[in-house]
Amino acid sequence: MFRGDLASPGGRALAWLDSMLVDHGALRLVWSNWGVVVPGRLYRCNHPTPGRLARAARRYGLRSVINLRGATRSGSDALSREQAGRLGLAFFDVPMSSGHAPSRERLLALAEALRTAPAPVLLHCKSGADRAGFAASVFVLLEGGTTAQALRHLSLRFGHLRRSRAGVLDALLLRYAAEAEGRKSFLDWVREEYDAADLTRSYRAGHFASFLTERILARE
Repeated sequence: MFRGDLASPGGRALAWLDSMLVDHGALRLVWSNWGVVVPGRLYRCNHPTPGRLARAARRYGLRSVINLRGATRSGSDALSREQAGRLGLAFFDVPMSSGHAPSRERLLALAEALRTAPAPVLLHCKSGADRAGFAASVFVLLEGGTTAQALRHLSLRFGHLRRSRAGVLDALLLRYAAEAEGRKSFLDWVREEYDAADLTRSYRAGHFASFLTERILARE
């Protein structure tokens, strides 16, 4: 529906229609899936509308946005990206999938964004359930937290279903805990031992949970 034009009234109207109807943004008008990872440093939510992004920037003093959807060319993306520019927020694209084990390179890119983005930072994906939770978990590990502490951010409270395909994100953290926690940092393990292909082969998702998240909830 949206063709990338925000300059004309018609193009902007199509961006909003695309965001609300095609990208399920109407649900996000009343549900932000907001979470505090570390007060004053890192926050998480679903894809923010321009108004919600502006309110969050004022309330929490945001300086950066990490977009875990990447450049989707949707109305939601165009509108929030434009608003971030108006607010003077640094914008980082780190596209990830909720249903596939991230590559080593993508994990390192996420860690770099979490390390370099001026704080306070807002993380967002589409629903705020899976990718935002995983990125928050990685931040906890980078800050010296335990895997048990990190996994709290991948929870049903945010709509994360561990038996769905998105459970591969939990499996990644649990594999680190089993293979290297206590003897090697998470980043060193990612650089030296992590095998995305093997994790993908070994993980088995539940059919019903995957149907619910992919077909009904339209997770990415």
